[in-house]
Amino acid sequence: MTIIGNNRFSKARLGLAALALTAITPLAPAQAAGDLLVAPTRVVLDGQRGTEVILNNIGSETATYRISLELRRMTTDGRLEDVSEEEANAIEQAAKAMIRYAPRRVTLPPNQPQAIRLGVRAPEGLADGEYRVHLLFRAIPEARSVTDAPPPDGGLTIALTPIYGVTIPIIVRYGNLQATAAIANGRLETDVEGQSFAFDLSRTGDRSTYGEIRITKPGVAEPVMVVRGIAVYPEIAKRTVSLPVPPEIAAQLNGPVSVAYYESANDGGALITKTDMVIR
Repeated sequence: MTIIGNNRFSKARLGLAALALTAITPLAPAQAAGDLLVAPTRVVLDGQRGTEVILNNIGSETATYRISLELRRMTTDGRLEDVSEEEANAIEQAAKAMIRYAPRRVTLPPNQPQAIRLGVRAPEGLADGEYRVHLLFRAIPEARSVTDAPPPDGGLTIALTPIYGVTIPIIVRYGNLQATAAIANGRLETDVEGQSFAFDLSRTGDRSTYGEIRITKPGVAEPVMVVRGIAVYPEIAKRTVSLPVPPEIAAQLNGPVSVAYYESANDGGALITKTDMVIR
């Protein structure tokens, strides 16, 4: 069985930023100025109670992190795109305005945890619905001295600074919200990066769905593949899910399979939807 994804933790990894780079994305593992561990990786609030997110510097050096709120929208291929203040719609503006958090900057020695307090202040008359922002934890690079010596060839010198960052969704559900989902059009695809198992995951209702995909073969108890952390947010009705698979897993997927979508264990683990299909 192949298991992909982990709901429990999120690690910030190394990215390179030159000059005015502002996009922060978790990338490949690195050991530079320190790594950040965040738990949980997804927060759902009911509009009344708050909670905490725990940060832990698992690097070898003291690191400082700035915490901020970001707006992002899901696309039909499952990516999350940044939304500027000017592009934000009324739901996104309300989501950002109602979230309270503290502190907004922390300095952590190695293996030192820190709790970030989260709360919601819903305005009077708020319409029922799901409101979402993304909490960004971004490392602040250590200031380094600037040498007066010119470059050997008399040209311009550009310094690259490693930056670490990770985001987690903060979801506020206000009112009695419901959602259903459906799976269709399962297929194996091949491109320059190899094979993948793809299918269409649709959603109806006034809230997101989130959970794990389990792919099983008839008569076999253990799933061929389990993929965690699959979401469909309210701004889209359908997305394509594409799961890279090694050749040995792709061979097992040929023929009849069942593709099931379950809530995460933290949400109760209930079956959301299940479809039987034949993969050619």
